[in-house]
Amino acid sequence: MDGTVLIADDDRTIRTVLTQALTRAGCRVHATGSLAQLTKWVEEGRGDLVITDVMMPDGNGIDRIPAIREARPDLPVIVISAQNTIVTAIRATEAEAFEYLPKPFDLPDLMSKAGQALSRRPRRSDAGAGEPIPTPRESADPTMPLIGHAPAMQALFRMVARVLNADLPVIIAGEAGVGKTTIARSFHDLSDRRDRGLAILTAADAAEDSVGRAAEKARAGTILIENPAGFDAAAQARLIGLIESMEAGPDRASAPRIVATTGPDPQADVASGRLRSDLYYRLAGVTVAVPPLRARVDDILPLAAHLLARAAAQGLPDRSLSDEAAAILRAHPFPGNVRELENTMRRLALTASGPAITAAEMRETLSQQSAPRPPAMASVAAPAPEPAVPGAAMPFASGASRLSDAVEAHLQRYFDLHGEALPPPGLYDRILREVERPLLQVALDATGGNQLRCADLLGINRNTLRKKLTELNIEVTRRRKLM
Repeated sequence: MDGTVLIADDDRTIRTVLTQALTRAGCRVHATGSLAQLTKWVEEGRGDLVITDVMMPDGNGIDRIPAIREARPDLPVIVISAQNTIVTAIRATEAEAFEYLPKPFDLPDLMSKAGQALSRRPRRSDAGAGEPIPTPRESADPTMPLIGHAPAMQALFRMVARVLNADLPVIIAGEAGVGKTTIARSFHDLSDRRDRGLAILTAADAAEDSVGRAAEKARAGTILIENPAGFDAAAQARLIGLIESMEAGPDRASAPRIVATTGPDPQADVASGRLRSDLYYRLAGVTVAVPPLRARVDDILPLAAHLLARAAAQGLPDRSLSDEAAAILRAHPFPGNVRELENTMRRLALTASGPAITAAEMRETLSQQSAPRPPAMASVAAPAPEPAVPGAAMPFASGASRLSDAVEAHLQRYFDLHGEALPPPGLYDRILREVERPLLQVALDATGGNQLRCADLLGINRNTLRKKLTELNIEVTRRRKLM
């Protein structure tokens, strides 16, 4: 790489590591803990790239981007932030940051983005360089917080930011309790339609007059359709008629945007006949998949702290997690996803005996909130957990069921979702892929991307591992985490 990089971060360790890495790569570096100094360097004409934190002692790095754009329209800005919220991602996108990376970030990833920024001009919009950047309003006490550092959540945030103001229908797909409705509402609350109407349609209020009233209420705003697969055939036909009239009618310029929430596999709903295919294709302009909480384990403790703080702000006792309670919480499989976590935190805030929630209190609350086993398994008494030994069944979570039990429960729920119909053909291969991909990804992450160590950990040949990584399109990066 060649060029001068300006770094603004109040963490001296991050400034030092980035300075050393960029210098070794061939760059000249100026680093500061002040946005005022960064602005001074930019106005003096220094730098070919800016890397800035968001929360700084003398201001907000994203808020400073308009001044940077006015002084140097072609100077790319990479934003790094420990505030891993959907609003941060959206604001960075609207501010036309070259890239947004959450902390802790992968150093090789940041170096790659820096190289791209230095080698080409950033994309520009038609807006004037000095034009003020619209700031989306903060979510007004959402049902579930839209925060998360996990790669799956950051990918989701970037997708939402990219299509937030596009005139495309959106499907938000995911399991129950992951926060689909909250994310769907963010497409209205954080978009340029936020001052217009929002109408919500459910299967209970999909009568012909209700659909018409929703379209009128949401004029130039947003219609949120919750689980269209749960609508009866007549209601789905009315939805198709509504969408067609908005697309081709005389008032299409003020037509509302359509956002729908579905289960984790809307195409399975189509295959089973629960969702009309012509309705699905009218809704699926963009599909945003929301990961379950078990796929973003690193977000559990930050989410728990956020939920406890919000409970305290709403009048419940101010609580925190002991280290032992936090470890138990992190190991819980959370079949109820973020909704289960929220219920758990509110209950503990109300019932805990002291300021710090204990391990015993956590175990008791989680055991009381555990979902009952499916009927097929209810008659079989679960054996008491035994210490893990070589060759024994793998435990799924501390004090919880075995992995095989969790898989059986998950599959039973999947079959139950289809009622009397069977799931689409090809279930065996689909299930194996769903298990194999996360196993390889977690093992690679645990071994720092070292394929030889990963193959040894898994007990397979290295060539077999490489073949599987290629087949599953899993990207491998030797990683070093920067806190």
